[in-house]
Amino acid sequence: MTKVNKNFENLVPNYLFADIAKKTNEFIKANPDKKLIRLGIGDVTLPLAPVVVEAMKKGCDELGVKETFKGYPDYEGYEFLRTAISDYYKSFGVNVSADEILVNDGAKSDAGNIGDIFAEDNVILVTDPVYPVYVDSNIMAGRKILYADGTEENNFCAMPDPDVKADIIYLCSPNNPTGACLNKEQLKAWVDYANANNSLIIYDAAYEAFITEDDIPRSIMEIEGARTCAIEMCSLSKTAGFTGTRCGYTVIPKELELDGTNIYKLWYRRLSTKFNGVSYPVQCAAAAVFSEEGQKQTRENIAYYKENAKIIADTMDELGIKYTGGVNSPYIWLKCPNNMGSWEFFDYLLNNIYVVGTPGEGFGKNGAGWFRLTSFGDRENTIEAMNRFKGLMKK
Repeated sequence: MTKVNKNFENLVPNYLFADIAKKTNEFIKANPDKKLIRLGIGDVTLPLAPVVVEAMKKGCDELGVKETFKGYPDYEGYEFLRTAISDYYKSFGVNVSADEILVNDGAKSDAGNIGDIFAEDNVILVTDPVYPVYVDSNIMAGRKILYADGTEENNFCAMPDPDVKADIIYLCSPNNPTGACLNKEQLKAWVDYANANNSLIIYDAAYEAFITEDDIPRSIMEIEGARTCAIEMCSLSKTAGFTGTRCGYTVIPKELELDGTNIYKLWYRRLSTKFNGVSYPVQCAAAAVFSEEGQKQTRENIAYYKENAKIIADTMDELGIKYTGGVNSPYIWLKCPNNMGSWEFFDYLLNNIYVVGTPGEGFGKNGAGWFRLTSFGDRENTIEAMNRFKGLMKK
């Protein structure tokens, strides 16, 4: 008799954004005359940079010519892209060699799949609030999950507890959903904890391009000791608008060994078995992101989103609403006014000013009473949403 993975029964029945979509679609159906503004899901709205589009077109053209045709890509990604990424790290003072970089179809895939190479009895530690993929992928694998509390009191920067022992730790900075960032001292504490406990940190740096403050690391590899305890994952989704194009990369230091096993070699073995790589035109487009002109153009898009974040943050300041994020992050994580619950506040905004955000409860118990807004919307819509927000809150 065929048997299914019963661990799936331990998952929350619906993915957070599926619930949001259901509520939103029901509202639209009942209120077709209302202009809805979406500041919930973290999808980008600006188009790909022109230099990126041209590189993708060129890659497609090359596939139509015998002399430049490409078949299966290298499992780890073409060398020209890995070298471009390595040079990008060097631009902010971090030494990551091209042969430590593995190209993927977005950080979410590797974050969810990396558990394939680790035993089921590893104890997982995540910070709460948390990006759901870290939790759900390990529930699917049947692993025990512990939580480090991010709260208003510690500005949503959870720190390690020496009395808690974990084998694999997921960190995200700038954080999704809270926008909070670990500074160098805080991240060093996590690295020291991991090395002391022979643990692994899986570090999600998907939002590193939004960092502007000097004391906030762009990469965990900036921290002394990280190369013996950390894997870093990054994505072009928010850096360069690749949410639909799909490309990212994972960094595994060649010297990283756990349980007597080289982690790069183990992950490469899994990769070559289950993944045939990212398409040539997409890798051409990704390499263009890291060119001088690509950086200029994608930085212009990031600046646009950061200005949207400032518009939202300024609104919170004007209304006296506590929040984190909005400086080194595209997310604003606000405390729901009048002690509302986060789903209650979701309904309140949807039904009164037709604005969609993300209830904090969807990211864990410490998200109760908090709410995420994103800066990835259109400028005009962001301004209009905040004007509606002010009108509602000042009633």
